[in-house]
Amino acid sequence: MVLIALAGVGAGTINTIVGSGTLITFPTLLAFGYPPITATMSNSVGLVTGGLSGTWGYRRELRGQGRRLRWQIPASFLGALTGAWLLLHLPAAAFERVVPVLLILALVLVVAQPWIQGRVRARAERSGRDVRLLSRGRLAALAVATYAVGVYGGYFAAAQGILLVGLMGVLLPETMQRMNAAKNLLSLMVNLVAAITYTIVAFDRISWAAAGLIAAGSLVGGFVGAKVGRRLPPAVLRGLIVVLGLVALWRLF
Repeated sequence: MVLIALAGVGAGTINTIVGSGTLITFPTLLAFGYPPITATMSNSVGLVTGGLSGTWGYRRELRGQGRRLRWQIPASFLGALTGAWLLLHLPAAAFERVVPVLLILALVLVVAQPWIQGRVRARAERSGRDVRLLSRGRLAALAVATYAVGVYGGYFAAAQGILLVGLMGVLLPETMQRMNAAKNLLSLMVNLVAAITYTIVAFDRISWAAAGLIAAGSLVGGFVGAKVGRRLPPAVLRGLIVVLGLVALWRLF
């Protein structure tokens, strides 16, 4: 019980800063003998509280992002529903091969983000456009990408935050901290939808003891992660994302 709760603290902290906390709690539950589907569902339910505390801790950085989030939140909602449905109907190993590829792509995007944003900014300045304004095409691409990450998050959840930050870094002229705040809110939406879906359709397949322990731990971890993450310089935050992403790849392989 103590180890599962501590895993929840670690997951809540890392989810708020980076977004791969499931790679702590999920293997912990497997190590104690929980079946993969039970572990996935219990983990999703338990991490909701960490998403709430982490999002609350980053509330200041969410200001001014409402117009864009009005598109992204419904996309995450629908994606999470799709992913939860897939988890209940597809074999547990269906995403095993695609997850590492997606994670590698996300890490490349995170590393290349400053260069990509610099090119976009230079092109906008040459054409006289305001780089802060999103075109309809980029907004649509962002909504589709957010939906796709929501599907992934509703199905597996591990490292969905890294995928979100990588995609938003390519499509948005935002700082790392503001993207991290949006990532926390969208990840919370995905986890919440998945948790509610699992509770309704598979109540008896969830380990409520494990979910409760993870919930208590991740609630504390979310507050800790918000305090730590908001103080990190952009380069350090980006480097931390890459390091933890590589650790996630190692764990997955």
